[in-house]
Amino acid sequence: MNPLNRRQFLKSSTATGAGLLILPTGTLFGQNRPSNKLNIALIGVWGRGLAHYNVLKKENVVALCDVNELRFADALKVFPGAKTYVDWRKLLDQEKGIDAVVCCTPDHHHAHVAIWAMNRDKHVYMEKPIALTVEETRAVRALYLKKKNKLATQAGTQRHAIPNFQRVKEMVRDGAIGKLQGAFAWGNRQLPRPGYLPAEGSPPSTLHYDLWIGPSPMHPYNPGYFSGGPGANCLQWNMFWDFGTGQVGDMGNHTMDLAWQAIDATHPTSVEAKGDAFNPEVTPVKMEAHFEHPANDWRGPIRVSWYQGKVFPTMPKKFIDPDGIGHGAMFKGTGGVLLADFNSRMLIPEAKADLTEYKIRPKAQQIPPIGDFQEQWINACKGDPTKTSCNFDYNGLMTEQMALGLVAYRAGKKLKYDGKTGKTDDATANEYLGRKYRAGWTLNG
Repeated sequence: MNPLNRRQFLKSSTATGAGLLILPTGTLFGQNRPSNKLNIALIGVWGRGLAHYNVLKKENVVALCDVNELRFADALKVFPGAKTYVDWRKLLDQEKGIDAVVCCTPDHHHAHVAIWAMNRDKHVYMEKPIALTVEETRAVRALYLKKKNKLATQAGTQRHAIPNFQRVKEMVRDGAIGKLQGAFAWGNRQLPRPGYLPAEGSPPSTLHYDLWIGPSPMHPYNPGYFSGGPGANCLQWNMFWDFGTGQVGDMGNHTMDLAWQAIDATHPTSVEAKGDAFNPEVTPVKMEAHFEHPANDWRGPIRVSWYQGKVFPTMPKKFIDPDGIGHGAMFKGTGGVLLADFNSRMLIPEAKADLTEYKIRPKAQQIPPIGDFQEQWINACKGDPTKTSCNFDYNGLMTEQMALGLVAYRAGKKLKYDGKTGKTDDATANEYLGRKYRAGWTLNG
């Protein structure tokens, strides 16, 4: 029997309802066959990269990228046969057979990697934050929205999969605190830094320091930027403006997510912020930012606030210690207050509230569990690309807002914000919406 050619095969498959999915590489996958393996590139094999090993071992990791060549030996023990690169730009240009990218680089590379990968029709898992600035975040989100029906994206706010997040959302939406009036999130971490580290020694031959600096302005080498342990080395550099956004992009991305997933918000209409005296090299330790959001179809207008560095919102009771909670969220409504951290929640009704209008959802009506956060993205890559809980639309709006808080902090005044144009009403503040890149590093590459 003569073999079917490709066109006949696809025509036959469509006619018989085989439901085949074609990944960016052209490989055919049965829609309901999650056992098929993706060809994945892991960019950043240490630090947060280590947290992906167990899931990625089930797939086909074909390329590894890291600026520190010493990291490859251990990674290749887990992913033997993968090609190695020190420059993620060359990986994305040369590896034509990859389906998806997992990015665990320092924060100042995130928007670049996301956009380059999506431009090449690759699915993307991006560790948080997905970008540093308002302009970068909007560019990442806009490109994703153009391709959302064929590309699966996930921002690495993995705490989102904790079941408590869904229970908090249900309580807010179902009226446990009456009509929602405001939401607050905070973190108590303090990482004071005087300024960029001074020049000290020379980078080892195995560390491509110029590539680590990437699109940011050049700063002299100092081993202190690399002195942290796995999963925590980001604390050595993310407080500096050229490398991160401090707590706004670190724990702020996790903690605001606890509030964001419940309030159903888009762009704020105004923002104001205050905190430590401005340091042109270091992001603030202490800061608070407040955003006004318009009403939607289930709630009225609300104020959303972020606090950091042991600056806290006023608690509903004196015996509640927000510093003891550490990283938490609070929702105020006409009928009471809901407090939550990542794993627990506490309802404090108003004295006159009888909770008769609040009906706890039966288990069958609860929001389904997310399950493994990384596997949710893997499965979306193989099936329905829109089935991720923290895609670049949902997370992009939140990241844009948090970055906007830093703009207001630097401007030192209340700003009106136009979500359609991505501009404020202040020309000076608009200069803080983006950042400049070194020659050779293109955002939309």
